[in-house]
Amino acid sequence: MAAVALKNQLNAHIASMFAAGFLDKQFQELQMLQDDGSSPGFVSEVVGLFIDDAEKITGLIAGLLDQPVVDFDKVDALVHQLKGSSASVGAQRVKLSCEQFHSYYEAKNRDGCVMALALLRNEFYDSRSKFQTIWSSKSRHAPKQ
Repeated sequence: MAAVALKNQLNAHIASMFAAGFLDKQFQELQMLQDDGSSPGFVSEVVGLFIDDAEKITGLIAGLLDQPVVDFDKVDALVHQLKGSSASVGAQRVKLSCEQFHSYYEAKNRDGCVMALALLRNEFYDSRSKFQTIWSSKSRHAPKQ
């Protein structure tokens, strides 16, 4: 009984993430890869890698933007990397924030990039929190071995 209630609660949480635009169809595709039963922790592992990478990348971008002379080509490469990483896990809001970032670093607008980074980080932190809610719920209620 508790397992069914937990599964329903997790499904409702994931559905709310889709409805709020945090996730896109790529996340469903990841879940389908996991649902074949061969790798039960696949999605959490991939999302965990995304979270670790995104934290590192946003820190590197912040460091570049703090330099007296900003290397906008490096900012471009890092934002592009983060966009690809977020797209691979279905983190739609993060991906869209990366797309919005593009016009600022292309125009070499440091202030715009700082603002875009703040928005990107907010979307990332919100997404990370929602992902962590999923994994903590799963681990709290996983069957004991």
